[in-house]
Amino acid sequence: MFDLIIRDANLPDGRTSIDIAVEKGKIAAVQRKIEATAKEEIDATGRLVTPPFVDPHFHMDATLSLGLPRMNVSGTLLEGIALWGELRPIVTRQELVDRALRYCDLAVTQGLLFIRSHVDTSDPRLVTAEAMIEVREKVAPYIDLQLVAFPQDGYYRSPGAIDALNRALDMGVDIVGGIPHFERTMGEGTASVEALCRIAADRGLPVDMHCDETDDPLSRHIETLAAETIRFGLQGRVAGSHLTSMHSMDNYYVSKLIPLMAEARINVIPNPLINIMLQGRHDTYPKRRGMTRVRELMDAGLNVSFGHDCVMDPWYSMGSGDMLEVGHMAVHVAQMAGIEDKKKIFGALTVNSAKTMGLEGYGLEKGCNADLVILQAADTLEALRLKPTRLAVIRRGKVIARSAPRIGTLFLEGRPASIDSGLDYIPHY
Repeated sequence: MFDLIIRDANLPDGRTSIDIAVEKGKIAAVQRKIEATAKEEIDATGRLVTPPFVDPHFHMDATLSLGLPRMNVSGTLLEGIALWGELRPIVTRQELVDRALRYCDLAVTQGLLFIRSHVDTSDPRLVTAEAMIEVREKVAPYIDLQLVAFPQDGYYRSPGAIDALNRALDMGVDIVGGIPHFERTMGEGTASVEALCRIAADRGLPVDMHCDETDDPLSRHIETLAAETIRFGLQGRVAGSHLTSMHSMDNYYVSKLIPLMAEARINVIPNPLINIMLQGRHDTYPKRRGMTRVRELMDAGLNVSFGHDCVMDPWYSMGSGDMLEVGHMAVHVAQMAGIEDKKKIFGALTVNSAKTMGLEGYGLEKGCNADLVILQAADTLEALRLKPTRLAVIRRGKVIARSAPRIGTLFLEGRPASIDSGLDYIPHY
């Protein structure tokens, strides 16, 4: 007898009518028609079962702070940074913890069980780091939370930032962050990349930098990040987040840059919702989309994963913790609407992001952790189209969240009494 069997599931790889057996928090079998019983059985009824969603780029210290101390009137990145600069000195540890825990509650209902959050270390009090470390411990039974030491006001630009970042790492923050394009000069930005990669190499830590989050085609710190990654032997352990300047770069330069990034095995993290909202603000028309070159980077073999970045904070007044909303936007902004394109987009919300975060035991194979999400959709393409209800969220073989299916009731003579948008409108691929 197993602890749990999920019956009649469709899997992201296209297999249908599959049973998944769970024992002691691990996947024990994945096959058609498991001839066994379990303490609990869930009938997926031909719906998609996937590993949980993974968000490799988020700002949990700022989440749910929308309207504090005021609204971002212009909706721009720079006003958002200024707003956070007003809020940061007055925020308390308990406020930060409470907001983050509320967001994690929301994340669980959305099937989002793995998050990497950047933690602003610009305030020498490091109350943000203290709070997020506390949150990491509190949510550990149901969410894996990684923390990035992020000198948001600049590693060299902000007084005391160097010491504060090192202290945050000493406290147990997991990853070295940076923001080279926000330094005063290109030269200082370049120097910050070298210094931060050296710290990571010395401490044996990964790197995740906000890199070239600008429309300036001459902001080329990703080139330096790739080169320093190779120099310090950090291949595969470094992420370049945003990379929006690549949207505007000269094509010949990019033709040399992408192979360098591939050699360094850079993990690329675009943030479609935020990039399309904040970039191109100096343009009239034509107006740039601002998101990095997703298709080209994927075609070159780089690991591309998508982040949510912000939810109801000084930079972004929207968001719901739904990674499928992120993927839905990516389909449009990257103009990746083909069948294989959409499969890659879904992968960038799950397996690619798991690779970026270095997650162990993630997946749907026998022996993987029994972390699963049942969606009210038939397959990954339909999941991106519908952003469907998470019918069940499972962590280590135990259901930790359920949602009722979204069913529309009709009162029309001669028409159906109800509609399940996840199964009644499946297209003919």
